[in-house]
Amino acid sequence: MDFGFSQEQEMLRATARKFLENECTSTFVRARMDEPAGVTDDFWAKLAEQGWLGLVFPEEYGGSGLGFVDLTVLMEEMGRCVMPGPFFSTVLLGGLTILEAGSPAQRKEWLPKLAAGQAKATLALTEPNARWDAAGVTATAKEGKGGFALSGTKLFVPDAHLADVIVVVARTAEGKTPEDGVSLFLVPKGVKGLEVKLLPTMDQTRKLCEVTLKDAAVPAGALLGGKGAAWSALARVIQRATIALCGEMCGGAQRVLDMTTEYVKIRVAFGKPIGTYQGVKHKAADMLVDVENAKSLTYYAAWAADENSPETALATSMAKAYVSDAYRKVSAAGIQLHGGIGFTWEHDLHLYFKRAKASEFTFGDATHHRERVAQLIKL
Repeated sequence: MDFGFSQEQEMLRATARKFLENECTSTFVRARMDEPAGVTDDFWAKLAEQGWLGLVFPEEYGGSGLGFVDLTVLMEEMGRCVMPGPFFSTVLLGGLTILEAGSPAQRKEWLPKLAAGQAKATLALTEPNARWDAAGVTATAKEGKGGFALSGTKLFVPDAHLADVIVVVARTAEGKTPEDGVSLFLVPKGVKGLEVKLLPTMDQTRKLCEVTLKDAAVPAGALLGGKGAAWSALARVIQRATIALCGEMCGGAQRVLDMTTEYVKIRVAFGKPIGTYQGVKHKAADMLVDVENAKSLTYYAAWAADENSPETALATSMAKAYVSDAYRKVSAAGIQLHGGIGFTWEHDLHLYFKRAKASEFTFGDATHHRERVAQLIKL
C-alpha cells in the first residue's frame, strides 16, 4: 500500500506553503482579526488566481476537478498560517452544497462565480439549539404562490455578512424521522426579511454571524435539490467539510510543534537548552505522536471520501474525535513549553490555541464523534 503523496500533491503543498508564507504572515492575520471582513480583496483575488477557490469543483464549472486528498493537503497548509477569510465557508460549505444538491442550472449560475472569486457563499445550518444533526433544524419554509417564506434563526453561520448567497437549511414538512422534510434554499443577500448580525468570537480569525429570517421570500427556483429530501446531500457536505477542517487542524498542530521544538533547542536554563531535560523531551514527543496520529486519521478519511468508501462516515468521526483533542492538547503544550513568553498575547501561539478551541466544537466535538463512532460500529 502506498502511503505517500503524488508528485502533483507535493507540488501543491510546496506552492501553497511558499505562497502563504509570503502572503499570509502573522502580521497579516492579526490585521484581519480587527476588521469585520476578515479578508482583503487583493488576497481573495490571489486565492482565485491560484485556482484554490475551485480546486474540487468540476472543470465544466471553472474548477480544477481535483480530489479531496488534494484539498486536504491545501487545508493543512492553510492551517499552518491560521489563514483568515471566507475560504472554508465559500468552498467547503456553500460551494460543496451547491455542487452536491444543486441543479445543473444552479451549479452553472454559482460555481463559476465562486471559483473565480467573484462571489462568496456560506451554509446556515446550526440554530440556538446548537445541534449538528437533522433534529436541530427547526427553521421553517412555508410554500406559497410562486415560492417559499423562510422563518427562523441560524447561529454561528460562518461569514454570512460577506456572502453573496446563503444556503439556508429549513424544514418544509414534518416526517417520520428528523431527516424527513429538510430542504435547502439559495438566499441571495439583500432579500427582504433577511438580517445578518456579526457575533463576537473567541477566534477572531473566523467570523461568525447570526442570521435571522422573518418571512424571507424566495422564488420556487431557490429550492436546492428535492423538497424535503435534502438531508442525505447535506450530510455528505458536512462529512467532507469535517475532513477538510481536520486537515486544517493538523496543519496548525504541526506548526505549533515546529515552533516549540525550535524554541526548546535555543532556550537555555541552568546552563543548557531546556530541550535536553527529560520532562520537556517527553512532552515534545507526546506532541509529535498526537500530530502524526491526527494526520493518519485525517488523510485516511480524505482517501475514503475520494473513493466513496462505505467507511467514510466512520473514518470521518474517528478523525474528528481524535483531532479535536489533539490540536487543543498540542497548542496548550506548546504554550506551556514556551514558558512566560508563551503566555503573552504578542506570541503567535495564541492564534493557534484560539483556532484549536473554535475548531474543536465545529461539526461536533470529540464526545459527539465518539458517540457516532460507537453507533456506527453498532455499540
